Amino acid sequence: MTSRRLLLPTLLAPLAAPHIANAQANEVVVGTWGGDYAALLTSEIENPLLRPQGINPIQELGTPAARKTKLLAERTSRRGSMDVVCLGDSDCHAMGELGLVEELTPANVPNIAHVLPALRSPFTLPHIYSVRVMLYNPATIAPPPTRYADLWDDRFRGRIGFSDLLYQSISEAATIVAGGNESNYTPGRDRLLALKALGARVYSANETLAAALKSGEVSATIMWLARGYMWRKAGINMHTAMPAEGATPYVSAAVVPKNARNKQAAFAYLNAMLDPRAALGFAERMGFLPTTSNATLPAPLLAEIGLTAEQQAKLRRPDFAYTAQHAAEILNFWERAFKA
Repeated sequence: MTSRRLLLPTLLAPLAAPHIANAQANEVVVGTWGGDYAALLTSEIENPLLRPQGINPIQELGTPAARKTKLLAERTSRRGSMDVVCLGDSDCHAMGELGLVEELTPANVPNIAHVLPALRSPFTLPHIYSVRVMLYNPATIAPPPTRYADLWDDRFRGRIGFSDLLYQSISEAATIVAGGNESNYTPGRDRLLALKALGARVYSANETLAAALKSGEVSATIMWLARGYMWRKAGINMHTAMPAEGATPYVSAAVVPKNARNKQAAFAYLNAMLDPRAALGFAERMGFLPTTSNATLPAPLLAEIGLTAEQQAKLRRPDFAYTAQHAAEILNFWERAFKA
């Protein structure tokens, strides 16, 4: 009897092994942010859309910097450790320029055909997006700003604050006010110094800026529309003003490394990210818009976070090649001239 018990697992092992191998082969490792984003990936995409296909997503949580470092460190490896990598649009562009990620087309990601033209990029899966707007307290700011240039009016003296994390975005907005464009931030330097003379404050993080807005220490800022939506939900008295110069989008995106272990599952994951059924959760909870033309949101929600057709047509396209080449220069002026 004992010998039979010992022998049985050995006899069954060859039968079990293919099932174990198949389960492992269908794993897709997703490098992503934590928090609400990771939770929504699970509830809106992975559980309802991918697990029924037999795909087993495994989230690897961390910072964008850590994910970029890993992509670079593994570039010569035959098999990387991540199949899907979630990053901001500028980081995705940089990884594409380095030749580290797969080109995405309707052939490997069919839903990419529905992506809004202004958000398309050959190596990037644009998942959700928001736009840069002006936020202001209607109790202390009247009339509201309608253009970036309005923030340089003397009536905003001592009332403006920025998040240090958005230094590149603020620099770009100042350049637009100066009559420049996304391919050269130098014209905006004088405008930044003029903001400094108006007493503009800089806060170390988005959360500390939010506290200043809530307390009334700051009455206006430049920020992502989605963040303003979340702050209003948290009880901060903020209204949104879309800049007449045109809004710049920020896209939360994803790429597939060229050395991904399971590219088929990775492409399926990206395709599910653009499924219209997944859009509502991200919009309701985070204030981000779907990037595709076939996703619909409830009218009351669209009134808070949506763009009109005219505003979509005026979306500005960042020059990621310029910002990548001049990143140190832009940060250096911000730190040493504007903040000092």
